[in-house]
Amino acid sequence: MLHTLSALGGMQVAPHHLAAQAGRDVLRDGGNAVEAMVAAAAAIAVVYPHMNAIGGDGFWLIHEPGKVPVAIDACGFAAARADRQFYAGHDTIPARGPKAALTVAGTVGGWAKALEVAAAWGPALPLPRLLADAIRHARNGVAVTASQAALTRSKFDGLKDAPGFADSFLVDGAPPPAGHVLRQPALAQTLATLAECGLDDFYRGSIAARIGAELERIGSPLRTADLAAYSAQIVEPLAVRLADSTVYNLPPPTQGLAALMILGIFERLGVSEGEGFDHLHGLVEATKRAFRVRDRVVTDPRRLPADPTAFLTAAALDTRAADIDMQRALPWPDPAAPGDTIWMGAVDREGRAVSFIQSVYWEFGSGVVLRDTGITWQNRGTSFALDPTALNALEPGRKPFHTLNPSLALFDDGRVMPYGTMGGEGQPQTQAAVFTRYARFGQPLQQAVSAPRWLLGRTWGDVTTTLKLESRFDPALVQALRDAGHDVELLAEAYSDTMGHAGALVRYPDGRIEGAVDPRSDGIVAGL
Repeated sequence: MLHTLSALGGMQVAPHHLAAQAGRDVLRDGGNAVEAMVAAAAAIAVVYPHMNAIGGDGFWLIHEPGKVPVAIDACGFAAARADRQFYAGHDTIPARGPKAALTVAGTVGGWAKALEVAAAWGPALPLPRLLADAIRHARNGVAVTASQAALTRSKFDGLKDAPGFADSFLVDGAPPPAGHVLRQPALAQTLATLAECGLDDFYRGSIAARIGAELERIGSPLRTADLAAYSAQIVEPLAVRLADSTVYNLPPPTQGLAALMILGIFERLGVSEGEGFDHLHGLVEATKRAFRVRDRVVTDPRRLPADPTAFLTAAALDTRAADIDMQRALPWPDPAAPGDTIWMGAVDREGRAVSFIQSVYWEFGSGVVLRDTGITWQNRGTSFALDPTALNALEPGRKPFHTLNPSLALFDDGRVMPYGTMGGEGQPQTQAAVFTRYARFGQPLQQAVSAPRWLLGRTWGDVTTTLKLESRFDPALVQALRDAGHDVELLAEAYSDTMGHAGALVRYPDGRIEGAVDPRSDGIVAGL
């Protein structure tokens, strides 16, 4: 994608073209932005299974013109049986297999909660219409993408023995080639049951009973009672005030705090030109300060050691900005967290906007695919620690730390900008790159997404905590960063999956909508 696309009747962006079209078609049929997003969320769970599933979690920001955005936390909690005794003999929670499937999947509950919010907007499209594309793709099949094929190959050893994985995602015991037609009949039936019986059936109906029985049979600590105890929650979003806008994100257990802190700190550095040393160095150094706060504050919202909003005040941001040396890099040995996710955005004709993110944590999550329902289950609970003194210590009923965080900016001139990305540690960094390029340095929206990106830390299974740069950066800039003390790792790829799959929409006061999709993904911008 080279140019920013525009439309007037609504727009959906997603990292897979079939999901974007599913959302766009709901808008065309008179649906609103939330309904479009539910359709896209269901579709992408089918067509991009290495990145997300209905067995994962989700987070929403929903904006109605003239109102503060509504945030939805659709994060599941640890099972009642998921305690340290259950993991006796383990130093850490296993990353794959039944014992990695220890938290309730919240995303379907988030769809239901978002539809409740949208019910106040007027007549609703029926649920069978919203899930129709997902059901069709699961039943008839979709072509395996190059990224799914590559990730299945690279993670094959850890995934091949997980219950249900081989039958669902391998071909004769081997990773599928790109273009292989993947059919998911059990998942199609599950989605059809949800369409007929309602989304609550996932937690308190026939689907819940099948999920709970199979999870128990294969050795997961999750039970039907854990599902029955779950519901998504409307929460107050975090916000940071910038010179010309207010940017919103999700509170803990997400790292939304870090995403907002990066923008607030960077704004105080006085950088006047994009793409140069000051831009990259300033954002990387702001990231380090924000991550250090995140790593000692963000956990289950019921046991926070400090108030997250205290770190977003002008005084707190001033203090952290003053700590940055614009000539030298702060040493960065800190560890990082992996993650695989999708971000999607939608804007409808009336200007209602959604920023949404859905994930199973690592690629294919726990690797467990439930035979009776076709659901791939997340491994989000592996972010818990078995050390009882740790910030994110495992306890039944606790919510795990989440890298997920969708953003939405409201500009003083009336523009609305939902934006986000997948990519674990890279999420707040890429968000900052896209936002500053567009909002501070005047780049067209598509250029802001397509331009070369960087990542401090690791994602997609990397083990290094270097500052990774795509190969398109000016060699002189790369050398300047090294001279300043950054531990730079230059990637071979010009457009690397390591940098995640970003996207953004902007609605202008005159009703015009612009959209940008990441050329690193399989997605499109679909407008009316």
